[in-house]
Amino acid sequence: MRQEEKKHYESATFGGGCFWCTEAIFQRLKGVVSVSSGYAGGSKEKPSYEEVCSGTTGHAEVVRILFDPKIITYRDLLEIFFATHDPTTVNRQGNDVGAQYRSAILYENEAQKKAAEKIIKEINEKGAFAKPIVTELAPLEQFYEAEQYHRDYYNANRGQPYCSFVIAPKLEKFKKKFASMLREE
Repeated sequence: MRQEEKKHYESATFGGGCFWCTEAIFQRLKGVVSVSSGYAGGSKEKPSYEEVCSGTTGHAEVVRILFDPKIITYRDLLEIFFATHDPTTVNRQGNDVGAQYRSAILYENEAQKKAAEKIIKEINEKGAFAKPIVTELAPLEQFYEAEQYHRDYYNANRGQPYCSFVIAPKLEKFKKKFASMLREE
């Protein structure tokens, strides 16, 4: 990718439970250039997966999305984020429990913060969920890329039980709801 092509891309960082699920969803969207699984929102520099899972670092499993705003907007990404996980439970997504699985939007500028605040307010006012949204909204301090074996996990491990029983059904629902936004496979 040439440097001049990169200049108009933007990035977004979200925590929506297990990063394997979140990565698999955002990888399938038109306008998404790349999705990197990693850790953010905590205090330890360069944490390992084991350290994050221990609950001692304060980090969440997150994805950092590089996208072309001429094709897909930050608002679009937020709508998909809220539609593909439960933003009303604290430190939990399904059977994945712990602060590392919290719902989080780690904004990179004031425009992203305002867009997130606006959509949260709209969703809560609409009563889209039975409970209010508890998604953490905080500035992105630092993103640490996950270990190699976590990257592109679903695509490389579709037969693994977690992928078959958790990620695959979530992806099918996502594909039906957002069919017009999907890239060609």
